[in-house]
Amino acid sequence: MAVQIYTDQSLSRQAMKAELLDAETEQRLARAWRDHRDEAALHRLIQAYMRLAISLAAKFRRYGAPMNDLIQEASLGLMKAADKFDPDRGVRFSTYAVWWIKASVQDYVMRNWSLVRTGSTSSQKALFFNLRRVQARLSRETGLDPAQLHEAVAREVGVPLADVQMMEGRLAGMDYSLNAVQSAEEEGREWIDALEDDGPQAAERVEAAHDLARLQVWLGQALDGLNERERFIVTERRLREEGRTLESLGEELGLSKERVRQLEAGAYVKMRKQLPGEVAGLL
Repeated sequence: MAVQIYTDQSLSRQAMKAELLDAETEQRLARAWRDHRDEAALHRLIQAYMRLAISLAAKFRRYGAPMNDLIQEASLGLMKAADKFDPDRGVRFSTYAVWWIKASVQDYVMRNWSLVRTGSTSSQKALFFNLRRVQARLSRETGLDPAQLHEAVAREVGVPLADVQMMEGRLAGMDYSLNAVQSAEEEGREWIDALEDDGPQAAERVEAAHDLARLQVWLGQALDGLNERERFIVTERRLREEGRTLESLGEELGLSKERVRQLEAGAYVKMRKQLPGEVAGLL
């Protein structure tokens, strides 16, 4: 069976040929689907309002999404509306469907605008789709500078100033690869090479290595001033990745827990006398 491929133009032409439903027919079809899951009724209802879905989808073309994708999302919104529509409320289906179609298309646009999630709340969503329009109107009416304009937009849309500043940055441009070359030259530097390395710098690493070596010398000298048992207790308690308990050391040495604690405290007193003041304070 041949696969039939539809373009946005062919879909539009088909939608324009669809029947126009009067209120009575619309109610009958909606009830047939709701009460009896009549797929023929659903198909007829959907086809009749595809022109509405396409019209609403076309309003979002300026966000750079392919028209066919926008129509697909608008169709999904239309089907959701048909599934949830209650014909007994006395509202025309077209009025009810508009919200679902817009919501579906808006969600698609925001999901595909950037790899970074653009908006996660209803206020951020409203800001995404209204920022430029509100900015242009307020700029014409007030002539505010950029900082004042951001504050005015925040008040107008009812969102925090930080959200306006964030959205302004997100709408300033699309995502670009960090591996993109900064210039047209063949051996131009990639953008990722311009990022600041937040790891320790060379001077910091050299200084840290020097301090560690000096600390190891001091610690070795302080341990040399202890007797064998004291050195064993300090090593097992403080110099192992997981220090041992007083109880386990007492069992191994044949001493009480309190006696091990006393020996440990005495060893620290001896070590503090051998260490510089800033290091001795760590014991």
